[in-house]
Amino acid sequence: MSGLVTILAFLLALAVLVVFHELGHFLAARLAGVKVLRFSVGFGRPVLRHVAADGVEWVLSAIPLGGYVKMLDEHEGPVAPAEAHRAFNRASVGRRLFIVAAGPLANFLLAVLLYWVMFVHGVPALKPIIDTPPQGSPAALAGLVRGDEIARVDDEHVASFGDLRMALLAHGVGTEAVRLMLSDGQVARLSTAGIGTIDPGSDVLAALGLRLYEPRLPAVIGRVMPGSPAERAGLARGDRIAAVNGTTVGDWQGLVEAVQASPGKPVQLLVTNRQGSALITLTPERITQDGHTIGRIGAAPEVPAGLFAPLRTELRYGPLDALGQAAAKTWDLSVFSLEMLGRMLVGEVSWKNLSGPLTIADYAGQSAEMGWLPYLAFLSIVSISLGVLNLLPIPLLDGGHLMYYIFESVRGKPVSERAMEIATRIGMGILMVLVTIALYNDFQRILSG
Repeated sequence: MSGLVTILAFLLALAVLVVFHELGHFLAARLAGVKVLRFSVGFGRPVLRHVAADGVEWVLSAIPLGGYVKMLDEHEGPVAPAEAHRAFNRASVGRRLFIVAAGPLANFLLAVLLYWVMFVHGVPALKPIIDTPPQGSPAALAGLVRGDEIARVDDEHVASFGDLRMALLAHGVGTEAVRLMLSDGQVARLSTAGIGTIDPGSDVLAALGLRLYEPRLPAVIGRVMPGSPAERAGLARGDRIAAVNGTTVGDWQGLVEAVQASPGKPVQLLVTNRQGSALITLTPERITQDGHTIGRIGAAPEVPAGLFAPLRTELRYGPLDALGQAAAKTWDLSVFSLEMLGRMLVGEVSWKNLSGPLTIADYAGQSAEMGWLPYLAFLSIVSISLGVLNLLPIPLLDGGHLMYYIFESVRGKPVSERAMEIATRIGMGILMVLVTIALYNDFQRILSG
C-alpha cells in the first residue's frame, strides 16, 4: 500500500506543479495577445486530446515528467499572414519576457496559496525547546542546557522547531557562528562551522547537538510489537521495568540506553506489575542505526495523557496576516534555495544535498501518509524549488530564454541562431550533469537505506 501511495502522491504532485507552471505561460500568452496552439501535460505521444472552441489543443501525454505550452511561432513553422501579429516571435521583448517569466512566477504564487491555506487552518508544531546537548557538541560548548527555548536566530524570530532548523540552515551555512537568543533573554553563540558538509541524510540540528526536548517517560510498556523479543519474553502493556541486569532504571531513556548497549546479548529485566515482581531474561535483536549496531526489544513506552501538551504550539493567522506570512515564507525559501545553489557551486555545501525524482517521490509518499497538511507543505517546497530552478540562466530553461531576451533588449537585436545553438548544447550538458548527480544521490540514499 505504501508503494501505491508514493506513486499516486508523486503523480498528483507532478500534475499540480506542471499544470500551474504551464498555466502561468498560457494565461500570460493570452494577455499578451499571443496565440496558443497546444497545452500539454507530459511529453511524447498524446494519450487524451481535446480541441476547445477557441482552437487550443488540450493534451495529456504519455510521459508525465513535465509539460509545455506551444504557441504560434514563425521559427517553428509557416504562419498565415492574417495571424502573423499573434506569433510569439512578433511579440515585443517585454511581452516575451512576461510570458516566459509567468511560469516560474506561477509556481511561487502556488506556494503562497498553499502556505496561506495552511496558516489560516493552523499548522501544528513543536516549540523550539531543546533537550540536554551531547557532551562536546556545539550546543553544549555554547552553554545550552535541557529546557532552553530558542526565540531568535540572529535577528530572525523562530516559533517552532521547524523554524529553528530552517533559520540555522539559512544563517549558519557559510558562517562560523550564529547568535541565539533564548526566551529568558540570555544569549548564546553557536558554532556552525562545517554545517554545509553535513550529510543530507542526517539531521542538521542533531549534528549541532540541538535535540528536541523530550519529557522523561516512566519505564512502563505501552505497546509490544508482534513477533519482537519483548513479546516472546512475555512482556505486556503496563509492565514497569525497574532494573536491567541489576542496575536501577529511572526512566524510559535509561531502559533504551541499556537495551541498545546489548545487541544480541541476553539481558535480565526486573519487571513489576499488578501481579508483583518477576525477573525476565530476553535477548535484544541486532539492528543497524546511523551506521552503528544497537539492540532493540520491540516495545514502545506508555505516554501519559497531556504530557506533550506544553511543548505543542500552532501557527495560525487571520486571512490577511496569513497572506503576509505565506509570502514571507515563500520569499525566504526562494532566497535560501538560491543561496544553497550558489554555495554548492563554490564548494561550501555538499552536492549530496541535490535530490532527484526518486527522493522527491519518496518524500511525496511519506508526506501524503502523514496527512494533508504535510503534503501541502511538501508541494509548497517543491513548487518553490521548481520556480527557482526554472529561473536559473541555463539555456533550455525559462531562465535561459529570459537571458536571451534581456540580451536582446540591451543589444537592440535578437541573439543569433548560431549563438543560441551553441548555448543550447551547453545548457543540455549542464542539465545532464545536474540530473546525473541528482540520480546518483537518489540511488546512494536508496542503497544506504
